[in-house]
Amino acid sequence: MLWSGWGDPAKARELPEEIRVLLHDLLGVRAPQAPAAALESVRVPPVALSGAHLDALGRAVGPEHVLTSHEARVRHTRGKSTPDLLRMRAGDGSDAPDAVVLPGSHDEVAELLRLCSAERVAVVPFGGGTSVVGGLAASREGFAGVVALDLSRLDRLLAVDEESMLATFEPGVRAPEAERLLAARGLTLGHFPQSFEYASLGGFAAARSSGQASAGYGRFDDMVMGLTVATPAGTLDLGRAPRSAAGPDLRQLVLGSEGAFGVITALRLRVRRAPAERVYEGWRFASFAEGTAAVRALAQEGPLPTVLRLSDETETMIGLARPDAIGQGGSGCLVISGYEGDAVAERRAAASAVLRRAGGEPLGTGPGQAWEHGRFSAPYLRDSLLAAGATVETLETAGFWSNLPRLYDAVRLALLGALGSPLVMCHVSHVYETGASLYFTVVTPQEGDPVEQWERAKRQVSAAVVEAGGTVSHHHGVGRDHREAYAREIGPAGVGVLRAVKAGLDPAGVLNPGVLIP
Repeated sequence: MLWSGWGDPAKARELPEEIRVLLHDLLGVRAPQAPAAALESVRVPPVALSGAHLDALGRAVGPEHVLTSHEARVRHTRGKSTPDLLRMRAGDGSDAPDAVVLPGSHDEVAELLRLCSAERVAVVPFGGGTSVVGGLAASREGFAGVVALDLSRLDRLLAVDEESMLATFEPGVRAPEAERLLAARGLTLGHFPQSFEYASLGGFAAARSSGQASAGYGRFDDMVMGLTVATPAGTLDLGRAPRSAAGPDLRQLVLGSEGAFGVITALRLRVRRAPAERVYEGWRFASFAEGTAAVRALAQEGPLPTVLRLSDETETMIGLARPDAIGQGGSGCLVISGYEGDAVAERRAAASAVLRRAGGEPLGTGPGQAWEHGRFSAPYLRDSLLAAGATVETLETAGFWSNLPRLYDAVRLALLGALGSPLVMCHVSHVYETGASLYFTVVTPQEGDPVEQWERAKRQVSAAVVEAGGTVSHHHGVGRDHREAYAREIGPAGVGVLRAVKAGLDPAGVLNPGVLIP
């Protein structure tokens, strides 16, 4: 993973000159005055942990698995939000951990948590490093130091139960490797978020991830049947059955907890048979309102495609559904529908009848194939736009169908009020019988302090989302960025519950301090 951007450095590319001209003429974007910092020039604080602390960590996992090099610390600094990348490009590594520790078993994780709790060393669980909500920047105040708990050595498929359709993985398995291991048995998770190429299974669970095929396979939290979690207070072994009436489901407490309550060391996941066929296609609707009504009909009445996405007029015009051909969009609003598995032809025909009755114009498989080809490439486009002098960021929310228009308008108005005249695009990326998500992409010229510029806008949008009755996050998580708005969303009683759980499982408060808990 590129330390100051997204993904494979070999895939990075500059924007075509015509796009640069368009950005300048349309938004006033100008090239940055200073080049991005080199890795070796990133400023990191001195290692705060003592030699005794480092020796103790080495005894727990082996000294070769405790890293304090400049490069290791930089590569484990923050996540991949636009503010994260802007800070790194400016050479600001002030949130770097003092050490990177790589445990190789549940017992080693448990011992590390015991040790860090006793010595008041903050612990940041680190999977693929793809957080976009400030989920990997721990607070240092009151701690002897900070370690990044890199879970990449916990990378095994532990068991497959094909009778129950379950697979048990360690948390450090990356999503492509999980799919490769399952494909050898004719199975799949069916979880393909935009972070798919680099994110880990443990990270998916910790952030309540939702993939692009959620309409067919469900969210990742729907797939989690069991969890093993190491906490400073002991081990949680959760999930004896698919459903239970034995009190509140503690699995749901861990899902979305972002490492603040414990460290996931194993996941038992529901799997499906690998699809025999995949077909993706496009439809055009005259307006976002008409398109929304059409996807709602599919969500409520069926048949529900495996993939169902609706871009608004601006996103369709720009062509963001096809990041490798940006600027080549069309009019109206684009729907991408995809079908995987068996009886694809029958399901496609039935869903197409619903879309056609709702006013949709079929565009054939071309747009669907283009979307499939570029489905993981949008973060690379963001890096290119950042290098050209544009601030580009995404934010997402969700609401009930009856409230979705109000929520859509509230976010757009908040962005316009905070940023002047940005380019604001949106799509519906996940649908349910009762509502849907809204995923916004924003492009605006970088100001003198682009980090403060975006943080100001994010605060205004978060306040608008809460006021409009939406949730502050549908699938990105809370992290540090959404923490205060999250407190308003759940209210004082909800905050009290979270703090009580934190005190019970992590009494010294060493797990990802400053993240999630208001």
